[in-house]
Formats: sequence, C-alpha cells, structure tokens
Amino acid sequence: MRLQEQDVSRGGLANPAAALTADGGLSAITGFIRKTLVIAELEARKIRHDPTDLLTRAVQPALWLLVFGQVFTQIRAIPTGNLRYIDFMAPGILAQSVLFIAIFSGITIIWERDLGIIHKFLASPTPRAALVLGKALSAGVRGLSQMLIIYLLALLLGVQLSWNPLFLIGTLVAVLLGASLFSTFSLIIACMVKTRERFMGIGQVLTMPLFFASNAIYPVAIMPLWLQIIARLNPLSYQVDLLRALMLGQANAGDVAVDFLILIAVTAVLIVIGARVYPRAAT
Repeated sequence: MRLQEQDVSRGGLANPAAALTADGGLSAITGFIRKTLVIAELEARKIRHDPTDLLTRAVQPALWLLVFGQVFTQIRAIPTGNLRYIDFMAPGILAQSVLFIAIFSGITIIWERDLGIIHKFLASPTPRAALVLGKALSAGVRGLSQMLIIYLLALLLGVQLSWNPLFLIGTLVAVLLGASLFSTFSLIIACMVKTRERFMGIGQVLTMPLFFASNAIYPVAIMPLWLQIIARLNPLSYQVDLLRALMLGQANAGDVAVDFLILIAVTAVLIVIGARVYPRAAT
C-alpha cells in the first residue's frame, strides 16, 4: 500500500500546483479564442445591416476583370508565360478586392470611439489582442464574400480555375490571412490619426501604391529594379503569389509554405502592434 501511495504521489496527484498551472494555461487559451470569436461575430453581424456594401465593393474588381482583363488578354501586351492574361490577373484582382475592403475597415474604430464603445471594450476583461484579432477576422468574412463574387466572374470569363478541395480551402485561408493583415494595418492607422477625414485620406493614398507595387496585374520580372525591391517587401505580393498558385492549381508545396509563413508572421506582428496602440483610440 505504501508503495502504491508513493507511486500515486509521484504520478502528479500530489502536485496540484502543476495541474492548476496546466489547467490555467488551457483555460486562458480557450478564453482568448472564445473572446476573439465573440468580437468577430459582433463585427460580422454588421454586414446584415448593410449587405449592399459588399456588392458595391465588388464593382471595381468586376470592372478590372471585364474591361482591363479582357482588353489585355486580346492584345497580349504583358508577358505571362503559358498563362492567358485573364487567368494571370484573376487572383490579383481577388487580392485587390480584399485589400480595398480591409484597408478601410479601420474607420469603424473612429466611429466606436465617438460612440463610447471603445471605452467599454477597454473596461472589459477582454485582452487587447483578442479585440484586434476579432476585428481582423470579421474583415476576413467580408473578404470571403468577395472571393465568391470573383470566382463567379472568373467562371463567366472562362478562367481556368482549380477545383481541388485542398486548393479551395487554401484559397479561403489566404483570403482570411490577407484581410486580417491589412485590416489590422488599417486599425493601427486609425488609432494613430484619430479623425475620419485624415484616415480616409491616408487609406486612399496607400491602396493604389500597394496594388501597383505588387505582382497583381503584371509579373515582377518586367518591373524596374527599384520597383522589384518594393514588390518583394510588399505583403500583397505574397498574397497574390499564394492565390495564383492555389486558384490556378499550380501550387508548389515549398513556395506555398513560404508565402503562408510570411503572411502569418506579418499579421502576428501587426496584431501585437495593434494591441499596444488600441488604447490610444479612446483618447
């Protein structure tokens, strides 16, 4: 009996501190995830109040595909290898659509400050990182609606899409990551500038350089050297690479893994920064 009691005590039942630490760590993680999803659901619920916003946001990418894409496919002015230009362009336009939705999502921070909602969030026990990540995920939901619209347009235009289930899931994750990255970037800007007018001005200044200094509508190889360097530093380029590989079924496991890791790393860094500057939005 004494030997059994010693074995039981050595097995951990007599070490409640370790058990409590493990349980506390697990409960903290699950609590963080739950609070993040609550914030995401709260933000995504706003879509039901104005669903037409998603359709109006789709007008610009539709024009890019229907006009710009069709014309440049016919004249073959941009070298894209064995790909038709419309096939090359479709993933880039999806990335552009996600960018344009996400980059202006930060304006809700300014509205929430004016309504006193941010003060309530800051007074709650919800971690700042959960607040930021939840808002980022809600932007991802909006991005998924654009994914559906772009896929429908691409089908009508005869784009050679891949319907491999793994590639479709990968595309979905890539859209969520891209939207989360740029919406968190937008949140950081909103926390710093404080006014709607200044935020909209900065957002409009940033969107087109981010788009044109990427490989969304032309290959990096035909850019001048200085623009190639900027494109390599631009997170949008890695999202476009990822979407192009997955949507067209040309995925290389190594390249896809690198693109995913870069997007995840940049998003994680921005979430940490966003969590630190979020309280500034209340002042």
